[in-house]
Amino acid sequence: MVERGRDPGWFRGASRRRAGAAAAVCEGALALLAAWFPSLLAACAGRTELAPAAPRTGIEVIVLGIAQDGGLPHLGCRRACCVQARATGRTLDPACLAVVDHAAGSALLVEATPAIERQVAQVAMPLAGVLVTHAHIGHYLGLAHFGREVAAARELPVWGSRRLAAFLRGHGPWSQLVDLRQIVLREIEPGVAFVPMPGVTVTALRVPHRDEFSDTMAFRIRGPNRTVLFVPDVDRWDREPGLLERLLEGVDVAYVDGTFWDGRELPGRDLREIPHPPITDTMERLAELARERPGTVRFLHLNHTNPLLHDPELRADLERRGFRVAEQGERVRL
Repeated sequence: MVERGRDPGWFRGASRRRAGAAAAVCEGALALLAAWFPSLLAACAGRTELAPAAPRTGIEVIVLGIAQDGGLPHLGCRRACCVQARATGRTLDPACLAVVDHAAGSALLVEATPAIERQVAQVAMPLAGVLVTHAHIGHYLGLAHFGREVAAARELPVWGSRRLAAFLRGHGPWSQLVDLRQIVLREIEPGVAFVPMPGVTVTALRVPHRDEFSDTMAFRIRGPNRTVLFVPDVDRWDREPGLLERLLEGVDVAYVDGTFWDGRELPGRDLREIPHPPITDTMERLAELARERPGTVRFLHLNHTNPLLHDPELRADLERRGFRVAEQGERVRL
């Protein structure tokens, strides 16, 4: 539960009073429109009756971001991809998921990115905790917002590997969050399932990646009916025999590392310093799966230079082959 540094009852009460007044104004305006201009109201609504949206139910995954750690536009980038994004207001946030239980009214955040405020706002319900894959800035930097300078959280569970937990305990400002019990670290073991919220079982699977500060996990997230894989970062699929096959076992939807299209997006940059499997390689390895189960494999963690973000014809070809690029806001029922 996140505390906001003020009496939440007072805050909710004030919000309800303002919402009630606004609702009364809206209802009055609608009544006048219905009485005076019924045909205009129907035309604006696109139907003869205004029906409320059906409430969402069950447990589902929501994609809150699909970009690499720096998002789009990208700090310091003067290429057309970012210049145009700034000019048009286009933004893509770092890769992140939410697991939402509509009945309980709570959510689990998967990654704490630098865009955490916008991403949590999309969920609009209390957090039951946070899962973190590893200690690269696009995946854990947002934890700082749970400190007393911002959200002033109280005992928010944060799940991560033993090495990640040691890093957070040993380095500020994260250590202060631990000391003040604003976050509570829950260490997880690779291959051992745990239950971060009722109805959801998660298994962490270790993957090879640049592990300067912590090791790196993928998460297999299982709900009552379906299982989702989240593996935003990995060096190469061939670093370990059978790695990709093990990750995909029993998975209905797989969100996988799509950082680079074919590795040529950053001329002059030594990609051995930032290795990721090219999408072209992943597509070749999973061509049969994509033909048999289109839409199972969905790419995220796309670098701002990735042509899939800017070339609709290339994306259309990828989709014809049975793959998808994840979309911010898409939902998968678990």
